[in-house]
Amino acid sequence: MFEVLMYLFENYMDGSVALKADPDTIFSELEQVGFHRYEIGRALDWLDGLTKAQETAQTSPPFTPQALRHYSAEEGERLGVEGRGFILYLEQLSILDPMTREVVIDRLMALDFREVDLGRIKWVVLIALFNQPDKKSALSLLQDMILSDAFDVLH
Repeated sequence: MFEVLMYLFENYMDGSVALKADPDTIFSELEQVGFHRYEIGRALDWLDGLTKAQETAQTSPPFTPQALRHYSAEEGERLGVEGRGFILYLEQLSILDPMTREVVIDRLMALDFREVDLGRIKWVVLIALFNQPDKKSALSLLQDMILSDAFDVLH
């Protein structure tokens, strides 16, 4: 499913999570590229969940900047120490605010257990920030961070 999300992100998404083409066209193209119907459906459902999570976050009472996040046992196990540490690091850098953090955690929990690692956490944060016009500076910082990590691997 994650590969389908990456393909959609790279080929269809503009400034919002709404895809630029109709769902039947997207579904058909994804099948032609070689993705399985089940994975395509899961990816499109995941994107719908992202939209709903962001709408809920916008209408919920705001968190205070001092709000602490206590992870459930399932969240802690799925995200791991490294993932939780990375999310906290992004909050400390003001890349994530508490509301966006909750959206990211919601979408990470919607992935299969085996699909959650540090690289994918970065991509989920990137997708979540990409869909929020008021988060463009945070998005830029994260993109720079991801690109610099990629270049470090190459050298």
